[in-house]
Amino acid sequence: MDLKKFISFTAIVALCFLLIGASTNYLSTEKVENFTLPDYNGKEHSLSDYSNSKATVIIFIATECPVSNAYNSRMEELYEEYSKKDVAFLGINSNKAESVEMIKEHAVENGLSFTILKDKNNVVANEMDATVTPEVYVVNSTLEVLYHGRIDNSRDIEDVTTKDLQNTLNEILEGKPISKSSTKAFGCTIKKV
Repeated sequence: MDLKKFISFTAIVALCFLLIGASTNYLSTEKVENFTLPDYNGKEHSLSDYSNSKATVIIFIATECPVSNAYNSRMEELYEEYSKKDVAFLGINSNKAESVEMIKEHAVENGLSFTILKDKNNVVANEMDATVTPEVYVVNSTLEVLYHGRIDNSRDIEDVTTKDLQNTLNEILEGKPISKSSTKAFGCTIKKV
């Protein structure tokens, strides 16, 4: 094999590995590790505290991200509907520049009544490979990831045609198999340390 063919072959093989990695990255975590984080009032919460729920929704959120903020009312509506059906909700803020005080003020101003935790030094975001806000993980009682991705398909509520998180929760509650276990999350990059 001459040098030009070898270089071409090597480039093709490298491209194939990149494409395979990109296509399998949607569900990068099959099971999450238990974690303990404080909420904005300083009370500690462990993920395992919610193991009696039918499912736990973990949403990485932000105070300053316009995409995350566009979902504030939708996140609260989902919480209000599904918490009555024994689904737990945890917000996690992993942005290094967003203080506990900012998180509390943001929650009050936007009427977010679900628990919001502060992930100092983005330890949990790193463990779960979370990269954007909002980004969702739904786990079962043994912390297996049932769904990872977006809340729905559009930042603009009037353009929503697919309610991915809602569909997943309905399937869990109805005892059906999850029809779509991963979607591509979109939003602002989590500003990590």
